[in-house]
Amino acid sequence: MIDGFKETFREEAEELLSGLEGILLELETKPGDPELLNAAFRAVHTIKGSAGMFGFEAIGRFAHDLENIMDRIRSGSLSMTKDFADLALSCRDHIRTLLAADEDPGPAIQERTGQLVEALRAYAAKGSRADGGESEAPSEGRADALTDNPDAGGEETVWRLSFKPGQGVFRSGTKVLRLLEELSELGDCACFPHTENIPELEKLDPEACLTSWDAIIASGKGPDAIKDVFIFIESESEIALEKIEEAAILQEREEPKKLGEILLDRGIVTRAAIDEALRSQRRLGEVLIEKKLVSKEQVESALVEQEHLKRVQERQVDTGAASIRVASEKLDQLVDLVGELVTLQARLSQTALGIQDPGLTGISEMFDRLISQLRDNTMSIRMLPIGSTFNKFRRVVRDLSLELGKDAELATEGAETELDKTVIEKLGDPLVHIIRNSLDHGIERPADRLAAGKPRSGTIRLSAMHSGAYVLIQVADDGAGLDRAAIKAKALERGIISPGADLPDQEIDQLIFAPGFSTAKTVTKVSGRGVGMDVVKREIDSLGGTVLLKSERGHGTTMTLKIPLTLAIIEGLLVKVADEFYVVPLSSVDGCIEIRSDEVVERDGKRIITYRGELLPFVPLRTWFDSPGEAPAISQIVIVNALDSRIGFVVDQVIGDYQTVVKPLGRLYRNVRGLSGATILGDGTVALILDVNRLSQAVKRDSTGRAGRDEALLDA
Repeated sequence: MIDGFKETFREEAEELLSGLEGILLELETKPGDPELLNAAFRAVHTIKGSAGMFGFEAIGRFAHDLENIMDRIRSGSLSMTKDFADLALSCRDHIRTLLAADEDPGPAIQERTGQLVEALRAYAAKGSRADGGESEAPSEGRADALTDNPDAGGEETVWRLSFKPGQGVFRSGTKVLRLLEELSELGDCACFPHTENIPELEKLDPEACLTSWDAIIASGKGPDAIKDVFIFIESESEIALEKIEEAAILQEREEPKKLGEILLDRGIVTRAAIDEALRSQRRLGEVLIEKKLVSKEQVESALVEQEHLKRVQERQVDTGAASIRVASEKLDQLVDLVGELVTLQARLSQTALGIQDPGLTGISEMFDRLISQLRDNTMSIRMLPIGSTFNKFRRVVRDLSLELGKDAELATEGAETELDKTVIEKLGDPLVHIIRNSLDHGIERPADRLAAGKPRSGTIRLSAMHSGAYVLIQVADDGAGLDRAAIKAKALERGIISPGADLPDQEIDQLIFAPGFSTAKTVTKVSGRGVGMDVVKREIDSLGGTVLLKSERGHGTTMTLKIPLTLAIIEGLLVKVADEFYVVPLSSVDGCIEIRSDEVVERDGKRIITYRGELLPFVPLRTWFDSPGEAPAISQIVIVNALDSRIGFVVDQVIGDYQTVVKPLGRLYRNVRGLSGATILGDGTVALILDVNRLSQAVKRDSTGRAGRDEALLDA
């Protein structure tokens, strides 16, 4: 049982550490931001508390030292500097190391722990401020300025307000109830009026305010914002504001405060009086009122506070329960089961079509609708915002810029774009290689940028957006761009291209993806071995995606990754060639047309057809896959969008839409270009799924479908 709790802690700690990294990087640019300081402190505090609870004593002790520094920074007695950001990031990385080492850190890890603890204590002892001066005692109001800024919108805190306006407040035209309404706009507020001072009607002065209020308010605003509500009547009123506790701490309570605790907090009764009242086994409030230790209004006010605290606590718990943690293995099993149901549904539909029984057909159609909804809902569960991947690249850019002596920053867009979790997991390495390549080969040194009339700091822009059934991920830099002359010279040197080859710019750019290709003059920790961009090409191809490259010398390079949303279940167009079935991803299909054998036009040795006023090349899949038999008199062409252009594939028959459960090919056929997988049809027949991007690439090399076919099919 305890092992299960430890695994849960590891998962939560990883999330907290990932968030902490982003917060610390933000603090480098916004060192005085109170919300960020509080968020960093909370992350370290939570890790420390949970580590001790689950037996990770080394992490708890180490995090305690970091927490102390973070607490002093947010209180204003220490400053947030770049040096501390470096140190805190190193501490964050070390906590991950301790987490991986479990309870048995080796001598090297223990030595590193000691070094970092000494560095933290040295920073605390130095107490230096950003200007290099000695540490000063925080001036009055400094802590409030950091943690209680009324406009900060920081951590929610529960406040107790006692408000007793002066009796003549009505004569100045003040509407007290409007002030209470304004107070409620700052957060979740509950008010209780004290009316015991209001006399009988014949003795009442209608111009005198004889009522006072107790209010409980849960708000992310600070005390100044609450007091500002009463700023114009402050001099003639009695106002007392007291912090009860933060909502985050309140959430950790197993049960809300009891009535006696609240009355004690308010100083209305003593502990002895409460203990004596509790011994009577009657309701505490009734006993205290009976003994005239408290008034009925005071008890009712305390009960209002108790109910309000309970409501805040429930809201915090509900917020935490809005999502649940599920092991990825269980999610994968669910997707596999849904895939089997999709295959079974296809068999049922085919059976119903053959039997022609109205009852069975109705069941089949209803089953089809339910399976479609189940498929969509299951796939949506696997969709995650790509921002979770984007965040870690800020650290990559920061550290690598320092290592290379360059000045660069990462800008991100479209972090909310959702993508299948399995796709996101496989995108990490390619994006790291692209960003490292942009920094090493693209972004110039500060002096070179200034000489070229550019800003000193370079920018790498990482963005994502949906495009149909695909996600487009762009990595763009404002650096020097590709040096095509150097690329071509290196390709000649390595024998990748033949001497005298006249290649267009686009083909020269694609040479950087060749295995072992690098223009670096020396091998460093960052580049020179020619494996980075090769990895990018291979990984993106394995995802069924494409890599597009656009570069302008002196102005930068943009690399676009076109990735399918999901790899498990796709909508496809089922086609037939001879006795074989193929599936074309429906997201790539632009249209279908018929063609007679006597309508084929050849121009410059290429077969073309007119489609919507445009001349398009096409290739018969019967020829490409060397299928036996003769083509029918009337064939059909499936027009697909591939690599930012259109091409036609001639098939014998277009059968129709088909929900395709993608199955991987066997080891023998895994690297066959032009095929991305297989699926099982309703009758048990296997249909191959076409990789339209790679197939069109090979077809364009030889539009007759012969030489290119051999190259494509034998690329294993």
